[in-house]
Amino acid sequence: MATNKEIAEESVDGPFYLESVSVPVDSDDDYQYEEVLPDEERSITEGEEDLEAAVKAMQDYTNDTDSVAENVTSSKLPVSHIPEVVDDFLRNFLVKMNMRRTLDCFQAEWFEMQQKGLLKADLAEFVPDAYTHNQLLDNELKNIQKERESYKQAALKAGEIIVKLQQERDFHRLQHKRVVQEKNRLIEDIKRLKKHYASFEPALKQLNDKYQMALKQKMLVSLERDKALGQNKSQDFSQQNVNSSLVTRTVLKDRSTSHDQEKLHGSSERDIQPQGDKNPPKSLSPNMGSKQLKNSELPASSRVNPFLPQIKALSMQSKKSIGFSLTNSLKAHTMPVSCLALHPRKLIVASSSDDCLWRLWGMPECEKIMTGEGHTDWLSSCSFHPSGGCLATTSGDTTVRIWDFSQGRCVLTLEGHTHATWGCSFHSCGDFVASCSMDNTVKIWDLNSERCRFTLRGHMDSVNSATFLPFSNILLTCSADKTISLWDVRAGLCAETYYGHQHSCNHAIFNPLGDLIASCDSYGVVKLWDVRRMSAMITLEMGPHPSNQLAFSPNCRTLAVASNDGSVKLVELASLHISSLSGHDDAVQSVIYDHIGEFLFSGGSDGAVLIWS
Repeated sequence: MATNKEIAEESVDGPFYLESVSVPVDSDDDYQYEEVLPDEERSITEGEEDLEAAVKAMQDYTNDTDSVAENVTSSKLPVSHIPEVVDDFLRNFLVKMNMRRTLDCFQAEWFEMQQKGLLKADLAEFVPDAYTHNQLLDNELKNIQKERESYKQAALKAGEIIVKLQQERDFHRLQHKRVVQEKNRLIEDIKRLKKHYASFEPALKQLNDKYQMALKQKMLVSLERDKALGQNKSQDFSQQNVNSSLVTRTVLKDRSTSHDQEKLHGSSERDIQPQGDKNPPKSLSPNMGSKQLKNSELPASSRVNPFLPQIKALSMQSKKSIGFSLTNSLKAHTMPVSCLALHPRKLIVASSSDDCLWRLWGMPECEKIMTGEGHTDWLSSCSFHPSGGCLATTSGDTTVRIWDFSQGRCVLTLEGHTHATWGCSFHSCGDFVASCSMDNTVKIWDLNSERCRFTLRGHMDSVNSATFLPFSNILLTCSADKTISLWDVRAGLCAETYYGHQHSCNHAIFNPLGDLIASCDSYGVVKLWDVRRMSAMITLEMGPHPSNQLAFSPNCRTLAVASNDGSVKLVELASLHISSLSGHDDAVQSVIYDHIGEFLFSGGSDGAVLIWS
């Protein structure tokens, strides 16, 4: 039975060494292989098996194996230093060339001659080191060639990348040159335009000087015109007095003549009407009459509000605040309702709208009393005269109009603002009305002399609301410049400015007691200010929808806020609890209470006025 031996595989790291050879059973040669039987000397017969004999046999076998291994080890060198013999060299060569049949024939003949002793040992020498060295060099050469191919491929890829980058570089250089050329061209154009505009500076300066001179002349002309009108009106008034005295004398004379005639003829006594002017002078309020053409005087600031006891009585009531509910709805206008105002003594509400109309309504029955038409643009606000007989309105046509209910028409148009007017407020004496405008000013109008007495300047942007503190000469204004100001109207100066809002202030009012100010802005922030400390007490966030108008309840316990989200927000000032009343289809623009706080009225951009109770 033939033994199986393995053939060494080809290696690229060093020389080839043949460690074992496999000889197939059915070999082509005629050599008869002998069967190798186990070593009978070291075997133990069945009858003689005992522990001592087995141990001795194993020791002998181990000693023999160790001696053979020592002989083999002593005769061999490390693999890396063993030179290659001729037969191994030939075998490795045949394996390398894949000549399997030649290898089999060589091995069969080689081992056969070695067994028979026909092989001459002196001829089986070691292969010279040059062959082994050449083999190593050959392997190294192959490895270097492989590396060269890989480097060649990498070099080709790098070359392609370099070409691509060069193309991109050339493209960016071209774009850079174009940008530089465009920049240089724009610089030249700018320089040329600067030179061109510099030539206009003298002409512009001259025109500006002419404009300033024209403004001064216009101011002087307006002053002369007002003076001439005043003189003309005084002359007319004196002429009317003279005519009236003449008429009176004539009437008295006629009366005496008629009396004498009646005595003579026995006729009955009769009344004779004066034959003077049939149209008496216009009277806008009970305080206006024969002094219409003279300047009014502001009352002293030491007056006390006569309604304070009533207000304190309402605030001292222990009755808790009752929630409002919608009780009635009124389609007041065809366009948004901009403002609501309450009559000083009666439950009558005035509404102004973007449809250029104002209307009076009897509440809570929603009975229409009067409609006023005359403005050429939208109405922004309205305010009742303290007597209740007149109404002031502001509009986008830059005018302030005074409407007399008894005559049912506009009796006075105040012109002087250069932009739309936003709000108005009557002084408690009834002789003055304040108006605020988008032209950043507040004007104080004298209704008797029909002219502007003061112009308050100080705000840096549109003045959105103006409100008099009742029975005082203090005016409260708020502006789009995010500030709130208190003005002394007698001196025409700003007494105090409040800072704190981060957005445009839309409305600001006093509470009925006059010691608290509420303000709101275009981001829904509501602030409460202590007038005595001149600081913000409370800040309420109701945004991001704008808050348009505020109203204190008569008992000073609740603050109503007209919000752009279509709801009226109620703030309990004691607990700062916020509730909402929903009913409008669009933004709520205005909100007011009645005299005792029983009703709440709100006007919105849907043209409706809602009554809450």
